[in-house]
Amino acid sequence: MTDEELKARLPDALSARVQSLKARDGVATAILDASGLDASARADLEAAVKDVLGMAEGVSDVRVAMMADRPQRRIVAIGSGKGGVGKSTLTANLAVALARMGRKVGIVDADIYGPSQPKLLANEGERPVAEDNKLVPVTSEWGVPVLSMGHLVEPGRAIAWRGPMAGNALGQLIDAHWGDAELLLVDLPPGTGDVQLTMLQRFKPAGAVIVSTPQDLALIDARRAMQLFEQGGVPVLGLVENMAGYACPHCGEVSDPFGAGGAEAAAGEAGLPFLGRVPLALEIREASDAGAPPAAGDGPQGAAFRAIAAELAALLDGPGA
Repeated sequence: MTDEELKARLPDALSARVQSLKARDGVATAILDASGLDASARADLEAAVKDVLGMAEGVSDVRVAMMADRPQRRIVAIGSGKGGVGKSTLTANLAVALARMGRKVGIVDADIYGPSQPKLLANEGERPVAEDNKLVPVTSEWGVPVLSMGHLVEPGRAIAWRGPMAGNALGQLIDAHWGDAELLLVDLPPGTGDVQLTMLQRFKPAGAVIVSTPQDLALIDARRAMQLFEQGGVPVLGLVENMAGYACPHCGEVSDPFGAGGAEAAAGEAGLPFLGRVPLALEIREASDAGAPPAAGDGPQGAAFRAIAAELAALLDGPGA
């Protein structure tokens, strides 16, 4: 049976996926175009081709290779320099807001020692599976897949690892089966340590977003984080000011317990975009603790996150992006 006759045995839907098909000494070797298919669909395609070709006269073995276009995936690091400034909450809400805009986005929770994303995205206790020695991200009801050390260890368990182990863990989280995700937001730990260096050296983000509260102490560390990315050749896309203004629930008067405008001023001094402010609001804290990102709804508390997501999307789509 000739190669053409062998291919003619395949239904049109399968034949359209064939890039090459040859039979030699009883072995049929097919190279298939698997672009756009998830793992389950690829397995079904392979099984169907093997079933049809395996019944052909003179074929004793069928070998299948899959070819798929690698998505042009970009990484954006979300850093702070200092802990406790709301970086993880911002990451989760930016991802949800971007997903609502039609972006295919995933989250890597790179805060190895203090993972927060499973709580924020309401998938605590779930475990990722592995395919081909790579992790498959955990889904969320908000349409954002996520991988976190919080999915790999028991809840509440302390992770006592030295720097190289943390760097290797980051590699496993990023080198996962992210499917058609075009953008990964990486929720970095505070500081400028091993995880950040591994990120810069191995994965080269397309850009970084720096989060800070308005107070001087947080801004000092935010500037250090900016310097680290700049030294690593990663552009800082802009700054976000979190916990910016508190509206009294009784009288509506707005006060600034952490100061005001510090991150915007720092952005101006550095010649960087200021992406926006997120208020200090009880509703944001309550929604985050409940695993219900405010950006998933249309309420006023999600408006700040949606606006920042729009600014980030525009920067990523802009000239030279």
